[in-house]
Amino acid sequence: MGLGRMAEALLEPWIADGLIAPEAIRAVVGSAASRDRWATATLAGQSLRVSTESREAWDAPVVLLAVKPQQLEGVAAAALQKATEDQGKGLLISILAGVRLDRLRQLFPSRTCVRAVVNTPALVRQGLTALAWADAPAPEARDWVEQLFRRVGDVWTLPEPQLDAFLALTASGPAFVALMVEALADGAVAAGLPRALAQTLAPRTLSGTAALLEGKALHPGQLKDMVSSPAGTTLAGLRELERAGLRSALLEAVLAAAERSRALA
Repeated sequence: MGLGRMAEALLEPWIADGLIAPEAIRAVVGSAASRDRWATATLAGQSLRVSTESREAWDAPVVLLAVKPQQLEGVAAAALQKATEDQGKGLLISILAGVRLDRLRQLFPSRTCVRAVVNTPALVRQGLTALAWADAPAPEARDWVEQLFRRVGDVWTLPEPQLDAFLALTASGPAFVALMVEALADGAVAAGLPRALAQTLAPRTLSGTAALLEGKALHPGQLKDMVSSPAGTTLAGLRELERAGLRSALLEAVLAAAERSRALA
């Protein structure tokens, strides 16, 4: 239900890995233009059935809810009509930010609801996903949903109150990191590197550092000390970062994103 970029990022590996057959997927989009685009487009080399009619889609045993928040009420109306016909039962997986489980349960009373907070590195199968269930799921349903999201990265099951912090760190975090990468590249250009080389080296520096932290199970402070020689270049740079308040700014950015997530809900 909804076929934007994140829905595509999830469906593509599920189809490519054979978890879901393309002929078992029915996609519903909000406009004729989107429907017509999918008449020639493919995912994982496979065509999909795409329509603008949502009512019949609620016969499906599993619905991936990926619409815009302002479309939620209209989508729910069709689902509720199906539910009154003793249809439309099954599993609802929502990737909508800021829509709480109690709201989903109210709008889709015949469905078993699970919220999934997944971040954009899922596009390259490096995602981080948190799942929160409205009710205790059947073990086979829980395992199946976790298997789906493991195809795009790592998965945690969390209490719903922790999803705002998870979102602030993992879903908003890539923007904070991208800003840092951009600034590092600009600094390298200012110091004399060609722009193209700086823009290549900055993300590679980040990914290599992350791999070292994870691969050697290092605390960030340990790695910082490893590359900080007495009176050396790194300490000179660290002094400037501390003077500018980088540490505090990042902490406050995550807190602000978490508070905004709570407010939107």
